Amino acid sequence: MAYPALVMGWAAVGNGIDVTIFFTFWGLDLINKARVDHLEIAPVANTSMKMNLMGVPGNLGIPNLMGVLPGMTAFATKLMKDKMAGLEVPPVREYLQMLMDAGAKLYACKMSVDLFGLKKEDFIDGVEDIVTAGDFMDMTEGAQIIFI
Repeated sequence: MAYPALVMGWAAVGNGIDVTIFFTFWGLDLINKARVDHLEIAPVANTSMKMNLMGVPGNLGIPNLMGVLPGMTAFATKLMKDKMAGLEVPPVREYLQMLMDAGAKLYACKMSVDLFGLKKEDFIDGVEDIVTAGDFMDMTEGAQIIFI
């Protein structure tokens, strides 16, 4: 899910805290030009997908068996996008732009970039660089690091 890091980042910049986000593995989809507008949420083994998202009372999860049915990923994705839009939460691309406009810095993980055969041109404008996890630790030394 894309939003936890974006929400935390936005809260931090709003409180005058410097924000630097390191995107690794599937998190690269958030900054990948080809993927950012086509993110999906899979209902299989997703413990946050609850039936109450569809108005069913209680804390009942969507059964994994239902998640394997054709169209369930598209259904879950649309459901979540509609819920977020109803709360006036911006789409991921817009949220990232807001963060960058507020001074947040975005970096891609070199190992993940190499693993997936990507290059800097594959990322949205504003991604500062491709760095190793060690480089990220060095550049954020003394900072609070939150992994979601």
